[in-house]
Amino acid sequence: MSETILLHFSGQDRHGITAELTALLAECSACILDIGQAVVHETLALGLLAEFPEGTSCAASLEKLKARCVTLGLQLRHSPVDAAALDRWIAAQGKDRYHITVLGRVISAQHLARVSSIIAEHDMNIDRIERLSGRLSLAAPAPHTNACVELHISGQLRSESGMRASFLSAASDLSIDIAFQRESIFRRNRRLFAFDMDSTLIQGEVIDELAKLAGVADQVVKITESAMRGEIEFKESFSRRVGLLKGLPEERVYELLGKIPLVDGAERLIRTLKLLGYKTAILSGGFNFFARHLQQRLGIDYIFANELEIVDGAVTGRVIGTVVDGPRKAALLEEIAAREKISLEQAVAVGDGANDLPMLSLAGMGIAFRAKPVVRQRADHSLSQLGLDSLLYLIGVRDRDLDGLEAL
Repeated sequence: MSETILLHFSGQDRHGITAELTALLAECSACILDIGQAVVHETLALGLLAEFPEGTSCAASLEKLKARCVTLGLQLRHSPVDAAALDRWIAAQGKDRYHITVLGRVISAQHLARVSSIIAEHDMNIDRIERLSGRLSLAAPAPHTNACVELHISGQLRSESGMRASFLSAASDLSIDIAFQRESIFRRNRRLFAFDMDSTLIQGEVIDELAKLAGVADQVVKITESAMRGEIEFKESFSRRVGLLKGLPEERVYELLGKIPLVDGAERLIRTLKLLGYKTAILSGGFNFFARHLQQRLGIDYIFANELEIVDGAVTGRVIGTVVDGPRKAALLEEIAAREKISLEQAVAVGDGANDLPMLSLAGMGIAFRAKPVVRQRADHSLSQLGLDSLLYLIGVRDRDLDGLEAL
């Protein structure tokens, strides 16, 4: 009768260890049922679930492994796995699986303690933890470094909404971001990113800046803030704000081009997405003249925004055509996905205001970025602590994956 043994090797890492250990197992025709290996600060941890076939001496094989571990400077722990335990392990393939991404300028023991305690409270198990960000130096800290770790968990989750709420609360308390995703084939196979523009890709609202030039800033800002909080329906608020711009000279409008900076990390994110073959879109309740400027600068594939009417060299206080509000953004996202033959599950939508919620809920991944409270509460994911390029971690991109790629 075959025997199944769980083997755990640990010690100083060096080249060739795994090859030597598996070669010894090969001599007795062992079958590897499961394997996991990690190296943390030059220390190896290697786990093997090995089945020794009937007719081989499991005891003799273990003695050979122990002797080899002595020469390699490794410690070996081993324990038999009975048939019932093996059956439970096989049956666990149907468990729910999730990815939890923890982001901040630094990741402390306090952060991981809070996250892991939430996982335990929901009776889930941590299967693997991986660092996605680059190595950080505490001796020479940089002010804008990213820290990111990803936890892979599994189990039978009783309440997905409950766990999301716990993570949202922890993120607020600890000033970090925590993204919680169900594992699926689409997670590393996204193909389309759609962005709001104002206060998402750029640092500010174009309409507010135009209002300053027109001398109506206070009135417009109040309406904007109320609309973004979801207190006023977008079309109504937009019509009132644009109406206040009537008479603004055309040349003053175009003064804004290049004056409103990009959100930190935006250029790196878009450049990386383009290199990886993603389609990109701006779906904005702002204005086309600025969206076209960003399209030229960043190489965005699609732009949809509002056309500010200018007649005889002055703003009329109206827009031309259909207003791009929340439902229109969702419809445009659907149209672009259909045109590109991309499933909506493969789409990522990013925004900050209440008018972004329809497209955030329609996309396979909706991200509230530096968003208003109502949007953070209702979106599946919320990021506020790092730059826009931190979205790359949520699609599984590691900093080391980009080494050399950004030089292309």
